[in-house]
Amino acid sequence: MAGSADGAAAEPPGLETQRREVEGLVQNHHLRAGDSWYLLDKRWYELWKEYVETGDQNSSSFPGQIDNTELFEDLESYHLRDGLVENEDFVLIPAEAWHKLLSWYGRAADQPPLERKVVDLPSTVKVEVYPVEIFLCLHSDMENVLTEKFSRADSIFAIQKTMRRLFEVPETAETRLWMKSSDTTCERLRNVHISVLESCLSSGMTVIMEMRNTDGTWPSSRPQIMRNSMDEQDSYHGQPGVCGLTNLGNTCFMNSALQCLSNTPPLTEYFLCNGYLEELNFTNPLGMKGEIAEAYADVIKQMWSGRHYSVVPRIFKTKVGHFASQFLGYQQHDSQELLSFLLDGLHEDLNRVKNKEYIELRDADGRPDQAVAEEAWRNHRRRNDSVIVDIFHGLFKSTLVCPECHKVSVTFDPFCYLSVPLPVSKERVMEVFFVSLDPAAKPKQYRLVVPKAGKVSDLCLALSQLTNVPASQMIVADVFNHRFYKIYQADESLSCILDRDDIFVYELSRGSVEEDGDEVVLALYLRERSHYRDYGSGSSNYGTSLFGHPLLISTPRSLCSQEALYLYFLQRLARYVRQPDPSEEVDEEEEADDDDDEEEELYKTQTNGVSDDDDEEESDKPGPSKREGDGQADGSESEVNHANNITGEEDTAVANSRRKKGCAAEDGESAGATVSEELPDASGSPQAARQQPSEEDEDGEEEVDKDEATPPSPQSSERQPKRKCCPTKRSKSLFSIQAVNSNGTTERGLGDGGNTFSFSSQPYVAIDWDPDMKKKHYNENEAEKYMKDRSMEIPHQQARVDLQQCIELFTTVETLEEENPWYCPLCKKHQLATKKLDLWSLPEVLIIHLKRFSYTKYSREKLDTIVDFPLRDLDFSQFLLRKTDSDREPPSRYDLMAVSNHYGGLRDGHYTSYARNKDNGQWYYFDDSKVTYAREEQIVTNAAYLLFYQRQDKIRQPILPAPSDSCSSSPPVPSTTTPPFRDKVDGASSSVNMETD
Repeated sequence: MAGSADGAAAEPPGLETQRREVEGLVQNHHLRAGDSWYLLDKRWYELWKEYVETGDQNSSSFPGQIDNTELFEDLESYHLRDGLVENEDFVLIPAEAWHKLLSWYGRAADQPPLERKVVDLPSTVKVEVYPVEIFLCLHSDMENVLTEKFSRADSIFAIQKTMRRLFEVPETAETRLWMKSSDTTCERLRNVHISVLESCLSSGMTVIMEMRNTDGTWPSSRPQIMRNSMDEQDSYHGQPGVCGLTNLGNTCFMNSALQCLSNTPPLTEYFLCNGYLEELNFTNPLGMKGEIAEAYADVIKQMWSGRHYSVVPRIFKTKVGHFASQFLGYQQHDSQELLSFLLDGLHEDLNRVKNKEYIELRDADGRPDQAVAEEAWRNHRRRNDSVIVDIFHGLFKSTLVCPECHKVSVTFDPFCYLSVPLPVSKERVMEVFFVSLDPAAKPKQYRLVVPKAGKVSDLCLALSQLTNVPASQMIVADVFNHRFYKIYQADESLSCILDRDDIFVYELSRGSVEEDGDEVVLALYLRERSHYRDYGSGSSNYGTSLFGHPLLISTPRSLCSQEALYLYFLQRLARYVRQPDPSEEVDEEEEADDDDDEEEELYKTQTNGVSDDDDEEESDKPGPSKREGDGQADGSESEVNHANNITGEEDTAVANSRRKKGCAAEDGESAGATVSEELPDASGSPQAARQQPSEEDEDGEEEVDKDEATPPSPQSSERQPKRKCCPTKRSKSLFSIQAVNSNGTTERGLGDGGNTFSFSSQPYVAIDWDPDMKKKHYNENEAEKYMKDRSMEIPHQQARVDLQQCIELFTTVETLEEENPWYCPLCKKHQLATKKLDLWSLPEVLIIHLKRFSYTKYSREKLDTIVDFPLRDLDFSQFLLRKTDSDREPPSRYDLMAVSNHYGGLRDGHYTSYARNKDNGQWYYFDDSKVTYAREEQIVTNAAYLLFYQRQDKIRQPILPAPSDSCSSSPPVPSTTTPPFRDKVDGASSSVNMETD
């Protein structure tokens, strides 16, 4: 009271009454944490006790005004003396006793009351005589430091309030506090509701207050912004929310989900208005101590500040990885999985329920749906009450029926998003190349319709109907990088073949497929020798590189010698290999005499074959004698791209390297082999789109050719590399034949005598070309030609379904899988019950997850079906069970506000998003850091993955006009046939993160 502070006092009661009241309060008052007690000078208190005990108001022991002078270090700062001892220097009295004495006697002028708090220490409860002395400063002015004392029972919020007052910080400014110890390490004081004691603040420590920048960043952790200059950073003002997110390395899945949530108006406004600050839950064991909510708020405030083209969500990515280890690192992930984690994390961090009670769930047991649903929702809100529940949670009815006892179990369960299935087609369209037995026939491309769950034999049957070639005389192979990536068996599943694989079907002769046939199927590779030895591998042999089409050829076993195979291969390759004419015949003995040294060096005979990794023993027999040069040992091959290899712009059948493969080759190829030639880029996309130049042939078929190639060089004379006893004239061999491993890299030994090939397993052979011979006799342009069957002219109609069909599938009765049975309480055992889901109530914001990724026991695939979803007036009235009290339909119409897109396949791809800005109503296309205008007709594609709808009765009309140039600019939207490509790392530099937590 003011009068007491100035020395005046009220009329006190009798001395006996004073003594009885004060001593009763002192003796009977217990210490309780948070209560206030006061320090009183021991000499004054003893004088007062003597005064009231005498009962004489005129006694000389009258104490006068309360005077604590002896307890202060000086009378200027009124700092409490160190080392004071209770009951020797001072006594402690409760607040009620202090106020009575103060009203009766007053206190000496200018002396502050020595109020102290009761603190609950780990081992005892005591009055805190010496409070914590803390230094206070602003982050923007670290030199201006003030000192204040706070009780260990005071909250951090009290410190924040004191600092706002001392430093005149506006009430509207968003602030956060840091605790700095003497060793200069900093830690965030996130929970402002805990005490100084709980936060481990002690005397001598510093509390720093920082204020959020106008661009949404914090001074202590300002990320690098995607801008051209510092001046531009300060001058840029754009539409809030129209802001890109930097790709940190395969983080497009996270960026896509964040953009969709950012453009969810009720959630974004909640964070922009700081509604989350009072609801942060730091004690929830299921939460992340508020860190996910704070990190998300930082990203949203930066994106909606209107000061950035693009922001770097590095701190948010770090927080997500810290609390969800599956998102650690920089692998590609699913945007729906990230969204699910984020919504759950935000809910638990912002859960208004601090202590969750145990609630036993009850079955309906015949009760009305309305009563059971209200009970289920009430129980859900008793444990889960947050802004996420307010905006995103709905309720569906689950009905299970036992197939044995027909027990019906009805429960109502909350949901945060709807995962709806897509109708799955039972057929599949595949494109293959057919290679005929006729050497003069070009390969022909066919488009086939086959069973999706079929086998390779089904593909052969479908092709047989178009070619009139028996399916039994076909063999199917996946060709990649000029080699056979895999040769399929007839009973293998078609699910092993991806749409982007280059599939070749080879016609075989009857003798190679009949049980008693006398023919064998050879896998033939084409290789080119380099002019120089592969010294880097430690071998004296010459490096080879694969080129052109590999072939599967039916060969009579009687023609498996070197000489017979040479003539047979020449006949098989006659369409694009020109045989030497008589003018190129040379005298072998003369050639050997003139060039003996060169031939000995260049065409060296290999004496030992080397086995590959096909579990075959190394051959002890001498290797074949080669006229055209030797192969090389395992691992010594130097594979390089031939200068005449096909380019990405040409539409040819040997585009074997235009798609991503998971491994190099099969059957354990050698460690030295590589498959790096013409691999796709890091995004996984093909190196170039196909063109289709064509010309009509005599049969009316469309012929696809390469660009005009250079004609073969003029003929020249060649010499035989081997001496003969008698001078003869003969044609020089165009190539040599080598037995190789399945990868075409390692040469094997031959059979008996070194001149006949062994066929103990799938035989692979290679024909090796000297570069000069290849240039003269191999017509690469002709080799690349192929035909297009009329089936290729029929446009492939992409499947389309309506979103309503997907929702109907979601509510269709289904039987539980064996891996997930239901325990029937009547049968007392697990049953494969029938299950039906129905929508009971829908949230304000409805997220629909289109289940494009199909995983079964036998197959895995991504469904590229186009789902026609409406941008406006999505009506759920026919699916909604709940009725209002007046039997009127509840609000059930929704408008689209965001879409998360996925382009690519199962193992790779890219995420983008479309979103409608809440302030101006304009649609935008977000592709990581790039943001462009979008038109409504661009939004529905086969890439749509997550759909965000807002209920019409909750939609707020835009407050700004739409941009005038919205129709003139549109994003570079990938087409619906864009093949998968891998995410790339943006060129942005790393962000600066000064946070120490």
